[in-house]
Amino acid sequence: MCGIAGYIAKDKQTLDPEILDRLRDALWHRGPDGDGRYIKGPVGFIQTRLAIIDLNTGDQPLYHENGSALIANGEIYNYLELRKELGEEGFKTHSDSETALRIFARDGIGGFDQLRGMYAFAIHDVVDNQVVLCRDPFGIKQVYYVETPEYFAFASEAQALVAAGLVGREVRDDARSELLQVQFTTGSDMILDGIKRLQSGETIVLKNGRIVERRRRQVLSDAGATGNNLESALYEWDRVFEESVRLHQRSDVDYAMFLSGGVDSASLLGMMHRLNERPVTAYTAAFEASSVHDERELAREVAKACNANHIEVMFSENDFWTLLPEVAARMDDPAADYAILPTYKLAKEAARDFKVVLSGEGGDELFGGYGRYRSVMRPFLLGGRVMRSKGTFDKIDVLRPGVLEGWRDGIAASESRESRGKRSRLAIAQAVDCADWLPNDLLLKLDRMLMAHGLEGRTPFLDPVVAEFAYQLPDRLKVRKGVGKFLLRSWLERCLPMAKPFAKKRGFTVPVSEWIAARGKELGPLVARQAGIIEIADADRVEKLFNTPGKREGAACWHLLFYALWHQANVLGHAPCPDVFETLASFQKS
Repeated sequence: MCGIAGYIAKDKQTLDPEILDRLRDALWHRGPDGDGRYIKGPVGFIQTRLAIIDLNTGDQPLYHENGSALIANGEIYNYLELRKELGEEGFKTHSDSETALRIFARDGIGGFDQLRGMYAFAIHDVVDNQVVLCRDPFGIKQVYYVETPEYFAFASEAQALVAAGLVGREVRDDARSELLQVQFTTGSDMILDGIKRLQSGETIVLKNGRIVERRRRQVLSDAGATGNNLESALYEWDRVFEESVRLHQRSDVDYAMFLSGGVDSASLLGMMHRLNERPVTAYTAAFEASSVHDERELAREVAKACNANHIEVMFSENDFWTLLPEVAARMDDPAADYAILPTYKLAKEAARDFKVVLSGEGGDELFGGYGRYRSVMRPFLLGGRVMRSKGTFDKIDVLRPGVLEGWRDGIAASESRESRGKRSRLAIAQAVDCADWLPNDLLLKLDRMLMAHGLEGRTPFLDPVVAEFAYQLPDRLKVRKGVGKFLLRSWLERCLPMAKPFAKKRGFTVPVSEWIAARGKELGPLVARQAGIIEIADADRVEKLFNTPGKREGAACWHLLFYALWHQANVLGHAPCPDVFETLASFQKS
């Protein structure tokens, strides 16, 4: 796990080594165990390393005997199998990443389809005088890039490109409207103008700093469902899941996991318990007394049944006010997902003793867990509707005219793109979520919050073999009688019944609206006078909104508060203060 960045000068431009220094410094938190540098002609790479596999000889860049060089972020979990297939001769290290370099030398960019893992890597191919950038098929690891007439530059985090002086801080209006309405942004263009995201599963090839080829790896089939019955599907799922968790546990350092009261993390702990002789350490977020559902009791029961070392991490109202400015600043590619807050604190606690944690992201998307999927499956005359047809600020009169214009265009484009082959309406909805919601919210949150503490997050559900199995299941094994994740719940009921997989569950919730409402009179005027908010909203209406109780109003207040703090840090460039109120008060506009 690392931070990577690079700079490729075009035409007769020259490479300034100081740019690599600035990129490295901006990514140092991602890899505090060391750094590496590569410069050859107009091409320069840097890497900051968090050592997980091959602690002794895995420093980067890694070299092929033909002179080509690689830097990588992430892990390739099936590297041992690939090494055996490639033949051990020629390998210079025991690093998992070296397999990508040797696969490329033998098979070209098409060979990357053999990789199972989370990764973003760059290769300087000196044989064909080109640079290759590749991102894993689910988008677990991010790559951002800037292309100008003088250079092409990339980095694991967008803020590194800004900090290096390679791009400005201007906000794109259409991406801002998405963020305000649905809490994340879609597509290849990031919210900061001029910065693009390498898409999930995408590989690009550059010659002389210009993109000359694009290739996209797809892991979600469009061939339609198979006829698996429940018993055969359960047997196959047990095999597939065990293999994926076993691969995701490969590490030369100790690992732990994140446990909620949900089906996905309980399934993960159950399988880890099966595969590990020693007790697994599981971290659970807990909240002070509030109106939101707290799943600590169920998490305790599951942990006890699995003989896990269970650590509860309390997240308080005070944590909300003190951590939010730093958290918003870390989300350089913004997602207004309140789960970023407990994730940040869980990561901080876990990083005291571990470098790796496993978590359950992806279970809902692959097995049909969300309530919105059930709505999609129903006929329109019986209450069915398209996903995300409504946004946070619908019927809330606070934003200026035109601010929300076109907010659903990116989602609609994704729906059109994913409606292909023999996919059912459920399968299309799952594919749409995997295209944008998963990489640009859930996985982005996991990456930024964990890497802020030098902690690696692994997601066994997001594996190509798991996806191949899950995506070909018939709809009836995903959703049955109004219950999502039917197959996964059935498996868990047999393997770990104390997890109560068929009990009615509430979604993971943080009481942010409750905390904001309690201090709305104090908070409203401060938010209303922030530079980012003045551009989009009427100040008096913002103040009124923060004094209006209600679930929908609370969600709108949260989005405005998050955006105000994000804008301060990532657009204006102000460092966060120790708490929300001090941060907001420091940079008001009259």
